[in-house]
Amino acid sequence: MTPHKLEVRFADIDVMGHVNNAIFLNYFEQGRMAFFREHFGNVWDWKKYGIIVARNEIDYLKPVLLHDELYVTASFGAIGNKSFQMKMRVFKVENGRETDCAHGLVTVVCFDYELQRTIAVPEAWRNAAESISS
Repeated sequence: MTPHKLEVRFADIDVMGHVNNAIFLNYFEQGRMAFFREHFGNVWDWKKYGIIVARNEIDYLKPVLLHDELYVTASFGAIGNKSFQMKMRVFKVENGRETDCAHGLVTVVCFDYELQRTIAVPEAWRNAAESISS
């Protein structure tokens, strides 16, 4: 995925002067949506074939400050029958060098919002995962 530029907002900063740990979940969400837009366009029917986040894992590596140049990337991880994982990376660029700030693993379950039930991972997503990985 092309790195997606993040805007560090004043509201993201906690009393310690760095981005609060909970904000990284928002950054991961922005990365997931940018990933899906890049690989599936804006025509996907999210109400018919959506996702529900089942689990978030985050490793915090370096603090992020208000004026940092920040990016997020996402990629497919393991794919099951009804769920898949996305590998997340948040990094900052300083003097042309990338520094990892957080790594994450997000498990999502595929869901049909019209029928209100879990569904199999759509074939288009499986095919995309295979073509992106190869």
